[in-house]
Amino acid sequence: MHWGAHRTATAAAAVALAATLAACTGSSGAPPAEVRTAAEPIVSGAHPAGPDDYPKPSTAAPCDPRRSLTPPDPLPAGGRMPAGSTMETVQRRGYLIVGVDQNTRYFAELDRRSGRIQGFDIEMAKSLAQAIFGGPDDPARIRYKVITQAQRPEVLRSGVVDVVIDTMTITCERKHEVAFSSDYYTDGQRVLVRSDSDVHSLADLRGRRVCTVRATTSIVFLRDDPAGVLPYAVENWTDCLVALQQGEVDAISTTSALLHGLRAQDSDTVVVGPAFSDEPHGMAFPLAHEDFVRFANGLLERMKRDGSWQRLYDTWLAVPLGPQSPPPASYAN
Repeated sequence: MHWGAHRTATAAAAVALAATLAACTGSSGAPPAEVRTAAEPIVSGAHPAGPDDYPKPSTAAPCDPRRSLTPPDPLPAGGRMPAGSTMETVQRRGYLIVGVDQNTRYFAELDRRSGRIQGFDIEMAKSLAQAIFGGPDDPARIRYKVITQAQRPEVLRSGVVDVVIDTMTITCERKHEVAFSSDYYTDGQRVLVRSDSDVHSLADLRGRRVCTVRATTSIVFLRDDPAGVLPYAVENWTDCLVALQQGEVDAISTTSALLHGLRAQDSDTVVVGPAFSDEPHGMAFPLAHEDFVRFANGLLERMKRDGSWQRLYDTWLAVPLGPQSPPPASYAN
């Protein structure tokens, strides 16, 4: 298929998918109130990145991003959360509220056949809920709150969600806003381009337009990289794909797994170049909920020991990221 015809059809599909996902706010994946048709204009919203598109400046001191809080020993049994704990509050409520981005292949996306969202992050959310409530996996025990990546710290500060499980890179700056679990998977930033592009790495993009999502570590890496690219910002990753298909940008840059998720939606794209960042990812909690962070770390330790982490990784991430063993944990206290 000619690239122009292909990108128009694929862009329409990407936008329709994004609209469908954005409408799904519960574990059952309710149908969207409105779905765009192919005849309607497809707008990516890509624009040259400005001050409001970058995370707020931070004076955070250097730290070890991977260091988290020591887990309890033993881990409390499911359905028997410690009195007065954050987990008991969740248990009494009857469901866990999880912030997710349902726009991310391999991590959280809508399965049109079942009407439910699925992916590595969703399985992590299910594991966390099951550890709190005990018993078999029960969809009624989780409420998913659809958020953009820029909204992640605010929904935690405001108490809208109990936890964000959303491909969130652990950084020293972010540790001033949210509390992170230990690293639950590691990735690095790369570049996605059209298959007919002459770009082979980030170094080939000097003075050219590179799309990424606002308020992420990805946009900061682009701003600070000596390659001298021109960062373009959008709200969601599928918006970047549309911008690339429409020729608004020359490339997309974020972590490898996310890029491969976009490539799976458009076979006329390719991931190129080596990774140029090292990014541990963690579940994020409100700063005051240290007991919940420790609980999550205990769950991750158990999942590493019993092989369930490896099974989930091999199911969802081994194809885009390649083989990976459970990341080691480091604890501060």
